[in-house]
Amino acid sequence: MSDQPPAAMAPALAVTDLRKTYGNGVEALKGVSLEVRPGDFYALLGPNGAGKSTLIGIVSSLVNKSSGRVRIFGTDLDAERSAAMRLIGLVPQELNFNMFEKPFDICVNYAGFYGIPRREAQRRAEQVLKEAQLWDKAQVMSRTLSGGMKRRLMIARAMMTRPKLLILDEPTAGVDIEIRRGMWKTLREINAAGTTIILTTHYLEEAESLCRNLAIIDRGRIVEQGPMKALLAKLDVEGFLLDVEGTLPETLPQIAGATLHAPDHHTLDLEMPRAMDLNRVFAALNDAGIRVRSMRTKSNRLEELFLRLTGENAQDGTAQVPPEQAA
Repeated sequence: MSDQPPAAMAPALAVTDLRKTYGNGVEALKGVSLEVRPGDFYALLGPNGAGKSTLIGIVSSLVNKSSGRVRIFGTDLDAERSAAMRLIGLVPQELNFNMFEKPFDICVNYAGFYGIPRREAQRRAEQVLKEAQLWDKAQVMSRTLSGGMKRRLMIARAMMTRPKLLILDEPTAGVDIEIRRGMWKTLREINAAGTTIILTTHYLEEAESLCRNLAIIDRGRIVEQGPMKALLAKLDVEGFLLDVEGTLPETLPQIAGATLHAPDHHTLDLEMPRAMDLNRVFAALNDAGIRVRSMRTKSNRLEELFLRLTGENAQDGTAQVPPEQAA
């Protein structure tokens, strides 16, 4: 009897004790195990050299593993590589399409590599380009597209095979915040339509905004994984930005247990233990003649968690993976 779970119950991605040692003896992955559920939006985070790209490369069959097991929706990558690869769409960090081809042709030709009949490929190309808001650029040279459009074209091309699992390696690297947020909208729509997404990113606010679960990898090992909210809840410090009426006094009040500083004359940056009563802070500010108009949570919680976990692990003296081998 097979030990493989039914397809409907199988994880979108199951990685078990995955190891990779390069020819120079550097261990890029040291027994990585993780599981991504169907329909999830999952973040894979880690500093340069942590092993993210090696892991993605193995899952997408671009890098040979040393040992371990990878299953995609229950399909074993070693035993049924072709079947497993048909379930995956990959958007690499580098732009790797022909800049002198038109977006429509890029998508159609890509589908041809997967045996999709040309008429069907043309129909799908129209669909994915419309979804990526690129249909009006379908017949122009791709080199004339803006940076954001080129990134969206990479996603549209990957969606030509209708993958059940979409893997994005730093998809918004090098684009401005307006373009990045536009791409977030596209990715949310793809995920809402049922496609499981795995995202690697250095923009930590991006992961916090988009992803429900995450794993943090550092020096070839998973140092933390689980639901985004649960991991953030482990932080015992939280931060707020307070907008105040008028101009702040030159000397800010001292509040035991809390840290205050003023980035400008009308804003207070507050850090305090999570268990601390916020009303006590407001009372102290009120006594000092400071009136708070509005408050918003600072967006660096995930960054704090990331630095704490990788900072602790960075003290173990483990050898770094060369950047060209694992990013």
